[in-house]
Amino acid sequence: MHIQRVSTRADLRRFIDFRYRHYRDDPIWVPPLRSEQWGQYNPDRNPMLNHCDYDLFLLLDGREVIGRVSAFVDRIAAQHWGEPIGLFGSYEVIDDPGAARLLLDTAREWLLDHGMGAMRGPWSFASQEWGLVIEGYTPPPVIMAPYNPPYYNDQLSAYGFEKVKDLLVYVADRAEGYSIPERYLRVTDRVAQRYGIRVRGVDMKQLERDVALIIDVTNTSLAGNWGFYPVTDEEAHAIARDMRQIILPESVLIAETQDGTPVGFSIPLPDINMILRGIPGGRMLPFGWLKLLVGIPRIKQYRLWALGVMPEYHGKGVDALLYRRTWEVLAPRGVRVEVNYVLEDNVPMNNALRKLGVRDLRRYRVYQRGI
Repeated sequence: MHIQRVSTRADLRRFIDFRYRHYRDDPIWVPPLRSEQWGQYNPDRNPMLNHCDYDLFLLLDGREVIGRVSAFVDRIAAQHWGEPIGLFGSYEVIDDPGAARLLLDTAREWLLDHGMGAMRGPWSFASQEWGLVIEGYTPPPVIMAPYNPPYYNDQLSAYGFEKVKDLLVYVADRAEGYSIPERYLRVTDRVAQRYGIRVRGVDMKQLERDVALIIDVTNTSLAGNWGFYPVTDEEAHAIARDMRQIILPESVLIAETQDGTPVGFSIPLPDINMILRGIPGGRMLPFGWLKLLVGIPRIKQYRLWALGVMPEYHGKGVDALLYRRTWEVLAPRGVRVEVNYVLEDNVPMNNALRKLGVRDLRRYRVYQRGI
């Protein structure tokens, strides 16, 4: 076995292709669009790369790829966290302790050479795609959510990684009879009246403006959250570009005061993985694009991808109001909604969700170790 740094387009193709080959017999995994995977490693498509120093590595047994990993320093993240924490991701490897050790050694040595004191991951070049599944391997993952075989957790633990944070997932399913509890309706009515808050959907004609409002709230409301670091203007433009293609406009919500000041937002994304399961190998041609075009308006599964409330409105029920309005918009479509990536120690949000009557579904784990 030996390591090869990705340095050519042919290397990158092998890096991307390995994931599809690795999971080809796994009935749970959903193959992402190959075009999106290529875009994730392209600075022209993924502005996150513009503030990262990174390298990609292949693990080969002879000439056969048997693993891959990325090692990177996100300069904005390191500055915001105030700690020399490097990141590793794109982690895929066969079930072999020696192979895992060689990949992780490579990432660790790269981060050490770049002045880092700890390594954290798995961490993706895509927004909020962190960690490994530790509980709840089924049902299949939703859009922009990780998936992995259980043995990945064993590999990281054997290498000396320890849990740094767990991320929780909840689900509300209309088919299971879920509805907002009556007491929650009364409470959120009072919240809207007491603080003079109205909730509206984004304006597709002014999407760049509304995304900028959402990013401003994000960078203020989540500044103290574990793992968060500021979103750049470039990334905001990329989010608007990507959202325009798939969102249900009336479901992406902005909470405002009477004078139009934004105080919170909620972004549910249609789970295009429901369509991708039927597109072999994540290829758009010859008919993958048609399945997406026809299928997106019919999707009945969503991921609540992001929700934020300005600090001065924390504890006042605005988050509950946004959860309620999100469900009210989506429920007539007969949907199933996953609420993803709730920090395990975010007591107010976890309490609010449990009072809403949603059920536990899945747990992700982010790992860290010293270098």
